[in-house]
Amino acid sequence: MLFIELEMNLPASCVPAGLEKQLCAATTTILDKPEDRMSVMLKPGMTLLMNGYTEPCVQLLVSSIGVVGTTEQNCNHSSCFFEFLTKELALDQDKVIICIFPLEPWQIGKKGTVMTFL
Repeated sequence: MLFIELEMNLPASCVPAGLEKQLCAATTTILDKPEDRMSVMLKPGMTLLMNGYTEPCVQLLVSSIGVVGTTEQNCNHSSCFFEFLTKELALDQDKVIICIFPLEPWQIGKKGTVMTFL
């Protein structure tokens, strides 16, 4: 299971149409996870301060079972997500931050059980 949350201080009107689907497709490629095991949430219009400034910026939260955790994995994932976000949202890299969280199968509930048993 994979959870993607993109928090941004951009108003919804400045978010490209279909960004959630594009982010899902990019995440499928970056993390090699199927779409049916993914949840993508966009949160535009948030109050967000980064590096002491309120200029347009985003924070990407990536939580996943089995594909994050090592320095090498996270460095590669981060690079790919930065490339996607800076291109799609026309932001400089210093306006993007990514938080990567490893999850265990027993921490995620689905279909009345936990992922351990699915």
